[in-house]
Amino acid sequence: MRSLHTLDHLDALEAEAVQIIREAVAQFERPGLLFSGGKDSIVLAHMAVKAFRPARVPFSLLHIDTGHNFPETIEYRDWLVKHLNLRLEVRYVQDSIDAGISVEETGKYASRNALQTRTLLDGIEELRFDACIGGARRDEEKARAKERIFSARDAFGQWEPRLQRPELWDLYNGKIRKGENMRVFPISNWTELDVWSYIRREGIRLPSIYFAHKRKLVLRDGLLYPDSPFLNKDPEDVQVEKMIRFRTVGDMTCTAAVESDAVELDHVIEEIRQARVTERGARIDDKRSEAAMEDRKRGGYF
Repeated sequence: MRSLHTLDHLDALEAEAVQIIREAVAQFERPGLLFSGGKDSIVLAHMAVKAFRPARVPFSLLHIDTGHNFPETIEYRDWLVKHLNLRLEVRYVQDSIDAGISVEETGKYASRNALQTRTLLDGIEELRFDACIGGARRDEEKARAKERIFSARDAFGQWEPRLQRPELWDLYNGKIRKGENMRVFPISNWTELDVWSYIRREGIRLPSIYFAHKRKLVLRDGLLYPDSPFLNKDPEDVQVEKMIRFRTVGDMTCTAAVESDAVELDHVIEEIRQARVTERGARIDDKRSEAAMEDRKRGGYF
């Protein structure tokens, strides 16, 4: 083990994140990890294994499956839980729609991304999670920057940024009332570049969509959507085929691609170094309004 006096940047970030994960397990009775299949939640899963080895990770992963996921993401998710010996819970947006709890959007820009919130909150209640560990980072989007590391949610799963607790000297207050839950963000102090650098250092496998590949796409409003049966096309959409990759993982209906020839990890990292737009600049759901992310978070989105 390295001396604390010789920790490099990634060592320090990892040590902080591992300590936060352990703190969540120590303070809460039924924590869980919110897993999207994206790189941030993948890194969290790997650090959870590190935090508790040689014991098994003492909490489950919860994935909200919209039914419009990239097939590569679902395939990777199933591989990962076997590879790391993790427990997985999956809840389906389609079940919420079938039960009349959620209503399918219609129109050209219809997406199930916003419908995840209701399914997520119901899943948290069913599984009795009192803490939900998530992969949000403060550099992703301006609403994320308002989060504490221990971010309290009320009995309805709602977030009120003005009522969050101070976190002086890395002390985290996990006291909650029955029915409330805490969202815990161990990689709050990481950047996108930190995540990719850590992935390279640790040799972490990722879903193939993060690397450049040729794909059929729909050019809409200057953005490249993956062509899929879930996308409501109209005559103004143009079908093209290009070499692209995805910087972020969401629904196929709301995640735009970026043109790229970065087929290797070092090339991806170099692209990120030169990028002038955040990764969520390719998430269409964040462009619905100036406060799109904050509105979803207030309603219970992670």
